Amino acid sequence: MRNVIIRKEAESDITDAYRWYEDKNPGLGGSFIQCVEDALSRLSFNPNIYAYVHKNIRRSFIRKFPFGIYYLTENDMIIVMAVMHVRKDPKHWQRRT
Repeated sequence: MRNVIIRKEAESDITDAYRWYEDKNPGLGGSFIQCVEDALSRLSFNPNIYAYVHKNIRRSFIRKFPFGIYYLTENDMIIVMAVMHVRKDPKHWQRRT
């Protein structure tokens, strides 16, 4: 199991999505957070099963929500660069690398 580090920008992504879902339907934001936590847990055990999408960045999808977790691995760490809606322009998170 590897340690997961969530960069500030990715934390903001998660918070923004939580608020958006919570505004649309109270309780849905909590479901989103739970799905993010589940995805991060899966990543911590086997981060190398997901494909590279840009340079050394891989992407994992969040179940039930159209979001991807963009991350890289360094030594025994997983560094989450972004958590973004899959339809968002990839240049937005690529600038963070």
